Amino acid sequence: MSTFIIILAALTTLVAAPAAWAQDKASQKFLTEAIEGNYAEVEMGRLAQQNGQSPEVKSFGQMLVTDHSSANDKALEAAKTLQVTPPAGPNAKQKADTSKMAKLNGAAFDKAFAQHMVMDHKKDIAAYDKQAKKNDAAAQYASGTLPTLRKHLETATSLEKAKTPPR
Repeated sequence: MSTFIIILAALTTLVAAPAAWAQDKASQKFLTEAIEGNYAEVEMGRLAQQNGQSPEVKSFGQMLVTDHSSANDKALEAAKTLQVTPPAGPNAKQKADTSKMAKLNGAAFDKAFAQHMVMDHKKDIAAYDKQAKKNDAAAQYASGTLPTLRKHLETATSLEKAKTPPR
């Protein structure tokens, strides 16, 4: 009887392990992308302070630097918990986006920046919402960060609308 219980326990572990491993991999991927995204938002925020024209864009840039620096500290802690080797900066696409934005100044920057921030934060919120439904350190990080991302989306949306010329 005890041999049967040991075998049953071993089989149960083998059946559950792939699902847990897959969730860990998904959470690790989420954290890697979240950390890259935080680095990118900090860079974009600094750029908004330098190249932006309106005080609102410059202020939003400062908000991005502050909030995403803080979020990155939390993401790095979650990464440590899940044994994720964190990236050291934004990914190649994010670097390209920043380089493209760096060529703009004034009103043209403000408009492109607002559009980029709306698109980027919508995408981020969807990923964070999905991750928040899980039960691990990455999910806790995602849940805690969502209110800030929603505030950023609201601000970016208002900037985008303010910069849209009447038709």
